Amino acid sequence: MSDDLELQTLALHTGVHRSQFNEHSEALFLTSSFVFESAAQAAARFSGAEPGNIYSRFTNPTVTAFEERLAALEGAEACVATSSGMSAILSCVMGLLSAGDHIVASRSLFGSTVNLFSNILTRFNIETTFVSATDVAAWEAAVKPATKLLFVETPSNPLTEISDIAALSSVARKAGALLAVDNCFCSPALQRPLGLGADLVIHSATKYLEGQGRVLGGAVLGKRDLVMGGVFSFLRTAGPSLSPFNAWVILKGMETLKLRMDAHSANALEVARWLEARPGVARVHYPGLPSHPQHELAKRQQKTGGGIVSFELKNGKEAAWRVVDSVRMISITANLGDTKSTLTHPASTTHARISQESRDAAGITDGLLRIAVGLEAPKDIQDDLARGLSVV
Repeated sequence: MSDDLELQTLALHTGVHRSQFNEHSEALFLTSSFVFESAAQAAARFSGAEPGNIYSRFTNPTVTAFEERLAALEGAEACVATSSGMSAILSCVMGLLSAGDHIVASRSLFGSTVNLFSNILTRFNIETTFVSATDVAAWEAAVKPATKLLFVETPSNPLTEISDIAALSSVARKAGALLAVDNCFCSPALQRPLGLGADLVIHSATKYLEGQGRVLGGAVLGKRDLVMGGVFSFLRTAGPSLSPFNAWVILKGMETLKLRMDAHSANALEVARWLEARPGVARVHYPGLPSHPQHELAKRQQKTGGGIVSFELKNGKEAAWRVVDSVRMISITANLGDTKSTLTHPASTTHARISQESRDAAGITDGLLRIAVGLEAPKDIQDDLARGLSVV
């Protein structure tokens, strides 16, 4: 596939390998294993001397199509697909780090990522230091001789803080460490971290890549030797694999990625502007607003502000829960990236399992709500929110 093609074209045509039936839509290969022509071929496949499919835990044509397509969209040499976004992060860490290594991470991370770094990885003697997502000096100060990985979400979940990827890349290079960027909120339609200096890109394909809330999936992308070395080796052995069916569903979702991200972003900006004018709203967090602290950086790194808007209510948890309980159209769910708008109270859901101290440090107040703005008419989204906001 030509490198000159635009993203929306790559999202339609990359990774297409037609079978003998010459199908137009990508084929779905639901098989656990593959047949060899001879003992010699089987041996060659298992040793890596001959390319080809072996076992769907780590080689499957439909999953490969997904990997090739996402790699083309991100501008990556290689991609390893995983069963979920969290398994992508786990595969990255377990495949590339060892006991005694150190991670510097943004304190503004998804709650499960914080738990993985704070609790599970410590059992394997991998330590994490959490710092401000936006303070580059804090990242530099946190680096130790054992630091092997810098990990950041940008925009962050749920406050949409923007980290300077190029600046963090310089910090990582100086430390001899890798920079991994979770690109879930933007997708490659809005941001390509590898082009800004990141070594690795992490995706929860469950979100915007799939786009309709149907299946789980994840991915790790970067240079071929990095991704196909440690990360793929871990996946091949440990097996946090993406199912062929899920890969096929995500492939079809990716065909409309740019169209959806443009629409999500346009709707989100309209909703964010409307929320800023509501008397019960103390603050709106959205990178597309001039009031956002990293608005200018977002304009340089991203094509648009994205589809996630967070806002803080003046009267705390009581007001936040009242708004949540008042919606009729918007779905009360912690997922995001769906065509349907979703609303969640992070302090009691996505970030409930981390300590109050960690929530306070990350700015996740009891009055904070996160809306993943869908593809409904913006006025209908506003009217649904207004039902609860009018009471607040």
